[in-house]
Amino acid sequence: MTTLTVIGKPDCHLCDVAQGVVEAVVADFPEDEVVVEHRSIVDDPALHAEWWEKIPVVLIDGRLHTYWRVSADRLSTALREAKQS
Repeated sequence: MTTLTVIGKPDCHLCDVAQGVVEAVVADFPEDEVVVEHRSIVDDPALHAEWWEKIPVVLIDGRLHTYWRVSADRLSTALREAKQS
């Protein structure tokens, strides 16, 4: 199982767009293949310190995939590759 973590904050336009891309991409995978976690920099000072300038941030299995803008094609490819490793 692959864990995809989206780090953002409330009322963030880019975070909302990224969330839509993530939902669309994950919908193309079997239900139990990708787990999506949502984390907010508002709730976690360590996340805020590390990522506040780059939200939204997408991690795949704890490793940085992208920040600011999420490409559906690139995310889909990365999730397929994560499944194979």
